[in-house]
Amino acid sequence: MAGLGTLINVAGILAGGLSGLMFGKFMTQRYQDTLTMACGVSVMFIGIAGAVEKMMTVTGRSLTSGGTMMIIGSFMIGSFLGELLNIEHHLETFGLWLKARTGSSNDNMFVDGFVTASLTVCIGAMAVVGAIQDGIYGDCSVLAAKAVLDLIIILVMTASLGKGCLFSAIPVGIFQGLVTFLSRLIEPFMTEAALSNLSLTGSMLIFCVGVNLIWGKKIKVANMLPTLVIAVIWAGIT
Repeated sequence: MAGLGTLINVAGILAGGLSGLMFGKFMTQRYQDTLTMACGVSVMFIGIAGAVEKMMTVTGRSLTSGGTMMIIGSFMIGSFLGELLNIEHHLETFGLWLKARTGSSNDNMFVDGFVTASLTVCIGAMAVVGAIQDGIYGDCSVLAAKAVLDLIIILVMTASLGKGCLFSAIPVGIFQGLVTFLSRLIEPFMTEAALSNLSLTGSMLIFCVGVNLIWGKKIKVANMLPTLVIAVIWAGIT
């Protein structure tokens, strides 16, 4: 059934979030702060590993890198468009609306938790490829695997950043559901080069999420999201 993978993914996030809430109740602020740092380091190295995998190529006995112009071009154009659209502001505004609707006015970490968790679980080639396979072939295996990973990530994030992380299930459901619905239109553009670019730039954005977890909000990651679209377009015109 098309869409089953997204439902499984959303269920995994909710399960992780609820488990994190229960776990977090037994932790003092000291433990939550340490867990946030640990989560940030983990997310950073997940991003580094994904980026290095796509950038570096072993040629004989030497190691060469590629994709430099694509990275610069995609990030410059994508970040400009994102700033123009002010995506970060709109995401935070939605987070504030959720905060009010859920009676979480006393939770100072709600919006940060929601935005950070949403970016972490939405960015990446796995979400796009899995949703396309789910829509065209009814194969939910990729999104089922992603659900397990997201469950663990959201569990840790919710325990340290609060229940705002739980609501990252909403943008995941909307984004992956939309990709599944439009899968037959999107599939022709998802060439090997496009997926490689998507994975590389997505990994770099995930690294930026990790930076924000450790050092506070230094980078407007949401305003860089159009970079992913530009990276796919770049593969088609080069």
